[in-house]
Amino acid sequence: MPIVRSNVAKESALMREEAMWRSVACDALRKGKRLELRYDHFLRVVEVHTVGVTTAGNEAMSVYQVRGGSDSNERVGWKTMRLDEAFTAAVINEESEAPRAGYKRGAKIFSQIYCQI
Repeated sequence: MPIVRSNVAKESALMREEAMWRSVACDALRKGKRLELRYDHFLRVVEVHTVGVTTAGNEAMSVYQVRGGSDSNERVGWKTMRLDEAFTAAVINEESEAPRAGYKRGAKIFSQIYCQI
């Protein structure tokens, strides 16, 4: 039984963490501010456009990255970021320029949307 409790505790902690990142991301979107986060071991600054659940069942956000690192070496541009893979996130005092060119409201990658431009 300890394994079951441990898994339940891990799932509960993950759900709380995702809810926190969801709240921070939607806050940045509502305030028209940029979000600074650590993701894939890189510090990134992004403009949140959509936050929701993907068709694969993952909580994620569609963002336009304005600066920072990236595994793909694409430092600027569109990204879909899973909320459970963010290490830190904070709204910063920089105005978002969203919506960026190429933004599609109600993107089909999301089966449920919490907030969007």
